[in-house]
Parts: sequence; structure tokens; C-alpha cells
Amino acid sequence: MKGVRFALALLALGAAGIAAPFAISAIGGSSAAAKTITIKVTASDFKFVLSKKTVATGTTVIFKVTNKGKIGHDFKINGKKTPLIQPGKTATLKVVFKKKAKLSYLCTVPGHAALGMKGTFGVGVTVTVTTTTIGTTTGGTTTGGTTTTGGGSCSSPTTTITVGLREYAFDLSQGGAGQAAIPAGCIQFNIKNNGAEIHNLDIAGVKAGALLNPGASETWAVQLTAGSKTIQCDVPFHIDRGMQSTLTIS
Repeated sequence: MKGVRFALALLALGAAGIAAPFAISAIGGSSAAAKTITIKVTASDFKFVLSKKTVATGTTVIFKVTNKGKIGHDFKINGKKTPLIQPGKTATLKVVFKKKAKLSYLCTVPGHAALGMKGTFGVGVTVTVTTTTIGTTTGGTTTGGTTTTGGGSCSSPTTTITVGLREYAFDLSQGGAGQAAIPAGCIQFNIKNNGAEIHNLDIAGVKAGALLNPGASETWAVQLTAGSKTIQCDVPFHIDRGMQSTLTIS
């Protein structure tokens, strides 16, 4: 009888030993699942909005990026990025954050990060949320835009320049190639999209105008100093097609 009890005890211990790894595995699987989260990223012209900007170290994040803008954008963080996402489309990006850090995220389309499509993501640390705005089109006329560095908005223009946007060039009333230079000072730009596609006027490092639908227009004034200023359209691939030129300021 004692032999039978001893044999049963050994079987019970063996069963416990076999079950233990499965129990540990189940616990480990639950822990891993708890560290995988989805963060919604909304891209527009020109900013990102993240549903969450801080995670714990060791978290696996699936970024679900939706483009609600009018032009293509992508999303890059921690050395990984989505493909170019067309308006109305969504892409996902899976990233494992192993170390405590403050990481930059951005849109890699030329000019878009400078317009505000960038920010900081915290892994195990808290980050400060900042926002950047750009002008919007209402009733065919746009006001606003994003002023960066190298100049500033002004309210008493000394010169007015008319700018026509089209595929794929700028039509300038003054300051372009072969034209008279623009006197330095407060310069007002009256801009109209005469093309069939979306365009904008960006004076690099000074001010990025809003994206204009065909037929839309906007007006703004900035302070410009003497020298050559690069102007360009920020819509993807428009620079490659020739929408980049130079303003001459005297």
C-alpha cells in the first residue's frame, strides 16, 4: 500500500513539473500581449496628431497612420517608416521600443517636416506636446500659413508681388529670372492657383503658404532682406517637375 502511495506521489510531482512550463508560458504570453498597443496617427496638411505620445520601455507599438490631408505623407520613427500614404488611405507600422529615450517622428516628404509634420515621442519619459498650424482655404481665399525663420509677418507692405501658380512653374510680376529685383522690406504676395492641381508658395526658411485648390487664392506679407530667396511648391514631386525658383531681393 505504501508503495502505491509513493508511486502516486511521484506521478503527481511529474504532472506538476510538466504543467509548470505551460503555466509560465501562459503568464509570459499574457505579459507580452499587455505590452503591445495600437496608437492612431492622423496625418494632415501639415501636422500629425497621435492618440498617445508616451509609452513604457519594452512596449511594442503598432502605429495606425491615416492620411486625412490632400496630398501624400509618410510617417517615420526610430529608423522605420511607412510607404507614401495617399489621401484617404491608411498604413501600419510596427516598432519595438526597447530603451528609454525621446525619439523624433516626422514626415520625410521634402519640406513637410519644416511645415510642422514632426514631433517628439517618449519611451519611458514624458514629452511636451506642441502644435503647428497652417492656413486653410475657405470660400476660395486663404489667409495664414506657417512662418518659420529668416523673416517675419508684417502689416505695412512697401511692395506688392503677384504670384501665379501653375503646372509646374511660378509666374511672378517681379523678382524672378530676368526681372527687376524686389526692394527689401515688407513685401505683400498676392497668390492665385491658376493650375489644375493643388499648389502652394513656400519661401524657404521664411514662410510656407497654404495649399491652394485650383482657382483659390491667398494674400500675406513678410519682411525680406536683400539676397536670393528660394521659392518652391511643397506638394510631393512638384519640385522635381520644376516648381522651384529664386526671388531676387535688393
